[in-house]
Amino acid sequence: MTQQETELHQSPTAPDPRRWKALALLCAAYFMIIVDSQIVILALPSIEGELAFGPGAVQWVMSAYLLTFGGLLLFGGRTADLLGGRRMFMIGTALFLVASVLCGLAWTGVVLVAARVVQGIAAAIMAPTAMAVLMTTFPEGAERNKAVGIWTGTGAFGATAALLIGGPITEGLGWPWIFVINVPVALVVLGLGPRLLRETPVRAGRRSFDPVGAVTITAALVLLVYAVVEAPVVGWASTQTLVMLGASVVLLGVFVLVEKRSSAPLVPLRIFRSVTTVGGNVMTLVVAAVTYGGALIMSLYAQQVLGYSAVVFGLSTAIYAAMSVVGSNFSGWLTTRFGFRPVAVLGTVLLGAGAFLLSGIRADGGYWTDLFPGLVLFGAGIGTTVVAAAIASLSRVAPGESGLASGINNSVFQIGAAFGIAICSTVAVANANPAASDVRFGLNEGFQAAFTATFVGAAACLVIALALIAAGRKAAR
Repeated sequence: MTQQETELHQSPTAPDPRRWKALALLCAAYFMIIVDSQIVILALPSIEGELAFGPGAVQWVMSAYLLTFGGLLLFGGRTADLLGGRRMFMIGTALFLVASVLCGLAWTGVVLVAARVVQGIAAAIMAPTAMAVLMTTFPEGAERNKAVGIWTGTGAFGATAALLIGGPITEGLGWPWIFVINVPVALVVLGLGPRLLRETPVRAGRRSFDPVGAVTITAALVLLVYAVVEAPVVGWASTQTLVMLGASVVLLGVFVLVEKRSSAPLVPLRIFRSVTTVGGNVMTLVVAAVTYGGALIMSLYAQQVLGYSAVVFGLSTAIYAAMSVVGSNFSGWLTTRFGFRPVAVLGTVLLGAGAFLLSGIRADGGYWTDLFPGLVLFGAGIGTTVVAAAIASLSRVAPGESGLASGINNSVFQIGAAFGIAICSTVAVANANPAASDVRFGLNEGFQAAFTATFVGAAACLVIALALIAAGRKAAR
């Protein structure tokens, strides 16, 4: 057996001397993926004007990426276990590079949306396979906890950086450059990846991609995400929303039946027997909803009530991003000393405290009095809770299923983000007061209610964290 074959089929035992350089490379790729999910928000008006999109059609520039990214994450994660995480990560990066070039050169709206679909497919391969490589590079323990903290902080910072850099790039260089900036990052990853990244264990035996399972779960997730994204516009009780949600549930049921009978299932259902894995993923779902829902309402409040420009708002959220990075890195150290369960409780308490402060925003308020205190606690809570939830969801997973577990966790996060945005949008609209003498005061009532909804979500996260502590004590006994 050659050295390469040995690397493919054996789990590493000795620490990789290149591991921190490898982590930096993986984080650079992950940052690029997360930035591209939101950077187009501030560029949509320019894109619509130049490429002559029809009414409302320009939203597909964002939705096409999010739907393919969220819908194919499970399949992308499984490819790491069947074909090798490093190999598929490099393929995904190459595909992302090509798609980014096509986005920057797009001459029609159809071309741009098609290129964004390809970009979403590439991201769905890259995100879980990168995490699988990380899990292989860092053995379970202190270093892995630290690495997961850095990884999570990178994602949180990327989501904020997208709003920070999207506006200036669009205004100064033009919208194509929000895609062109991916090119040098992808080239660096492709150049250094083969030398720095370690291959993940590949499952032995006959390899099967379970096409029926892949099609049914992908269709179920795409329908679910699309129904939730469109619900605030068409209504939660509309025929479109109910039909899509019903179809998603039916396809999910078919998927479970297929997986039970498949000799080589895409998602072995035994992975859900662990209370820790399920609890970690449920917490990920809720914290993603709180994070993205809260971020949306922050943006709307700052721009529509306080009158901030998009650029000023991006700069004002720097403390939010910084505290998220601090929380995620600090939680890695705390998890090593105390375990992920108490860290999850700490994170959810910080998250809830931040949401509670933000629920008191005023129409005649200001940044330092109404946003800053809540942003500090909210950001720290996000970083801490997401890391604890990720470690919980991945802690009891076999090495040969790390790609799948990462795909599940990433997919759950994307679904939670879609739910959070949809729910907070609906709550804000339903509770706004159109009869208010000042439109800002009317909007502010809706935004207060939406932040209250994020507080309820944070409280639910706390309940889950306490349940994980109880489950851990029971297991210990």
